[in-house]
Amino acid sequence: MAAVDRSQGGLGEPASHAYVVTPSDVGDIAFVTRALWVGGAGNVQVNMQGGETAVLISGIAAGTLIPIRVTRVYSANLTASLIVALD
Repeated sequence: MAAVDRSQGGLGEPASHAYVVTPSDVGDIAFVTRALWVGGAGNVQVNMQGGETAVLISGIAAGTLIPIRVTRVYSANLTASLIVALD
């Protein structure tokens, strides 16, 4: 199932929903994110909106807000924790 783009207004607007991410190597999250909050330091592998290739974002510090539009957060290569998807 493809992620739904639920963004309203411009991307500069604050997020209106937050969901704990359940990482998966085979399934997309339910919506396209506006950002990811990473509570615990580490690496996150994602698919960006419009892309089919996994991208590894490494060296993320604890308490980082990453303003990226993603459709999947992989469990493979995941070392970060407490990830929240914002839209």
